[in-house]
Amino acid sequence: MDTAAAVGGGAGVEGQQQAAELPELLIFGYPPTQFLVPLAKRFRLLKPLEEESMSTQQFLTTHAQSVRALACLGLHPIDSEILRCLPSLQCVVATSVGVDHIDLAECRRRGIAVTNAGPAFAEDTADFAVGLLLDVLRRVSAADRYVRQGLWPIKGDYPLGSKLGSKQVGIIGMGNIGSEVAKRLEPFGCSISYNSRTKKSSFAFPFYSNVHELAANSDVLILTCALSKETYHIIDRDMILALGEKGVIINVGRGALIDEKELVRCLVQGEIGGAGLDVYENEPDVPKELFVLDNVVLSPHKAVLTPESFAASSKMAMANLEAFFAGKPLLSPVKDE
Repeated sequence: MDTAAAVGGGAGVEGQQQAAELPELLIFGYPPTQFLVPLAKRFRLLKPLEEESMSTQQFLTTHAQSVRALACLGLHPIDSEILRCLPSLQCVVATSVGVDHIDLAECRRRGIAVTNAGPAFAEDTADFAVGLLLDVLRRVSAADRYVRQGLWPIKGDYPLGSKLGSKQVGIIGMGNIGSEVAKRLEPFGCSISYNSRTKKSSFAFPFYSNVHELAANSDVLILTCALSKETYHIIDRDMILALGEKGVIINVGRGALIDEKELVRCLVQGEIGGAGLDVYENEPDVPKELFVLDNVVLSPHKAVLTPESFAASSKMAMANLEAFFAGKPLLSPVKDE
């Protein structure tokens, strides 16, 4: 036998043995290369979405009975059907901030820990929320379209927008993202108030336990909270009307935080001043009525998406996985509602 071939074969067997000794990690989603490489060095990866010869349930039943950890990349649903196929599962690590795509009730029932991206996306999402607000108030996108369509020399100056300074801004959800939004808006001269599950002792901003009262005392509402049974359609028609005909809603949380049909109706009828929306109830479908409204700025769920935030999210996920397998406290556990 050729010596080189013999050495190579031995190395291959040794490599396979080493891989078999690595802890198993079940992957749902498609990790970017910069995250996949370190994962593959640390874990033996099981990827059911890449298996074409059997269904996901068959794959899990065949290959994943002993899996203790699952990495959920993006917003791939982790429902009770998937969880039932994983009797040994102890930890779900998500690379997103929101975890409404994961069956948290079933995880709690079985004692499965869930982590999210924690503060990884907070700064970039807060930047985007403030950008949406500035765009809506100053009509940046609308004025851009006005110029590009050649309307300036024909119709004259574009209508005035509104200043950001001195606005009363209500933030729903004073977590990592909400606090970063507040930090950015204070230097503009905005007055901040907020609603959250509990009053935050670390903030001196006025706290409203009642979201309707918050809306009635705000010029702008910014939604940064998680989607849950309690926050589903937290912005309904009454909330919109309480905000008023000059009020603005910015949503960088989840689409279903808002009763979208009522929001569209109020925008079309002029019962609210404007909206900046990064998320929608039935993505990627966006109500066509919004396309013609110059007081609405639309974005395709990209507030969190920057190379820097992806890197931070991957780092947080890896740190949570390392902590789990080392028996150490998780870095960003999702707390019960």
